[in-house]
Amino acid sequence: MTPVLVMRDISKSFGGTTALSAFSLTLEPGRIHALVGENGAGKSTLIKTMTGIYQPDSGEIVIDDRPVTFRGTADAQRAGVAAIYQEPMVFPDLSVAENIFISHQDRPKLINWTTMNDEAAAMIARLGVTLDPRRAAAELTLAEQQTVEIARAISLNVRVLIMDEPSASLSDHEVKRLFGIARALRDQGVAVLYISHRLEEIFALADTVTVMRDGKHISTRPVQEVTQASMIAEMVGRDMAGRFAREPSRDTGERLLNVSNLSRSGAFHDVSFHVNRGEIVCFSGLVGARRTDVGLALFGVEPADSGLVELGGQAVVIANPKQAQALGIAYVSEDRRKLGLAMTEGIAANITLPMLGKYAGAFGWLDRMRELADATAFRKQLNIKAANLTVPVGTLSGGNQQKVMLAKWLNTKPRLLIVDEPTRGIDVGAKAEVHQILRSLAAEGVAVVIISSDLPEVLSLADRVLVMREGRIVGEFAGDAATDEAVMRLAVAAEVA
Repeated sequence: MTPVLVMRDISKSFGGTTALSAFSLTLEPGRIHALVGENGAGKSTLIKTMTGIYQPDSGEIVIDDRPVTFRGTADAQRAGVAAIYQEPMVFPDLSVAENIFISHQDRPKLINWTTMNDEAAAMIARLGVTLDPRRAAAELTLAEQQTVEIARAISLNVRVLIMDEPSASLSDHEVKRLFGIARALRDQGVAVLYISHRLEEIFALADTVTVMRDGKHISTRPVQEVTQASMIAEMVGRDMAGRFAREPSRDTGERLLNVSNLSRSGAFHDVSFHVNRGEIVCFSGLVGARRTDVGLALFGVEPADSGLVELGGQAVVIANPKQAQALGIAYVSEDRRKLGLAMTEGIAANITLPMLGKYAGAFGWLDRMRELADATAFRKQLNIKAANLTVPVGTLSGGNQQKVMLAKWLNTKPRLLIVDEPTRGIDVGAKAEVHQILRSLAAEGVAVVIISSDLPEVLSLADRVLVMREGRIVGEFAGDAATDEAVMRLAVAAEVA
């Protein structure tokens, strides 16, 4: 089979940092090719090189046996190369049809809306999805927005579609539909490059798997010849055996948080639970079960309407995050880019942000030496990998961003730490490190509440598992008694019934 695209010995450096080193990749039409690697392995640089955002320092890109040069994304699109990402990039005020054809400069200036809507509907139908082309993009779910992006690529005669972490924000049902779309494109002869940290997706979807590490090509094999253990070993270059095994509980038995009949209209109802010092309690359930809403209420972002919250045996009122922080509560958001970090600011500035008063010197000036000293300590404690503490966090890998966000809230010295999706979008090595950080905090007596859609993560970390469905807690398991089947049976019971 003639490859549609070949990346041959591609190298790319930024200053003294090598992002890609003689990397090669071959994509064939009608195949789903998975690409896996740790955060910082060079996947993002590879995608940007394939789509014309970056130009390689050396090596060549070959389309249909002919070397090509992409000077920008328009060049890549004309060659049939397009990408969709974890966060869809649509114009919210435009309709579905307008978003699909936004890049068509060859279309007439006088628009025939009926024809355009019909053509848009046909593009969407090719994906096996029903979607009104006249709807505004702002009304669509994330999965529907991704469908619009894929339809846009089809309208541009896509031959290579790069799907970068497309399932990270989707529910299980939406992931299945995404898989159906990927398979439909494969059957139509499109070469699909699928990038995901969720290794189970690779085995469910891919025909071929390429592993990269430190910007280098490690292996390319048919998926049938790969195991999860071998893939992880190649990704991280070190033995991960036992890194995710359950560990003894650090529960002191001393109750720190007691929540009784907590409710917020339209979100959750009669939520009651407790957390002890040194205990890790995990909230499990499907996307949309309103677990995050409970966390936001406890941190005062979206306060509850009724119910009782007791901290250290004292009834407390939490009306805003400032009050929560004063009580010793910290909340690590699931969305580090929008809600967790100031992406253009340095590592030190982010770590000290919630505690600026602590670093205020004479006349309100920041004591930079003290700020850097504390940030340096957290950098060492959490193994944050960066050239220095002034590097903008937006340039770090996802795993290192997650560690900066943890450091930011650990700097407040919390009694209760609420962590929402602690390992979303980070690789297996960084995931093991984050798990160890959370266990260490529990060992120090911090009460930890984890909200996670990653069931293996829940079963690995939890001293107790609370299952939510439709805004209510519907079950509880001791950590060592919880199983995948038992938790999921409670999580989906309403749908099964």
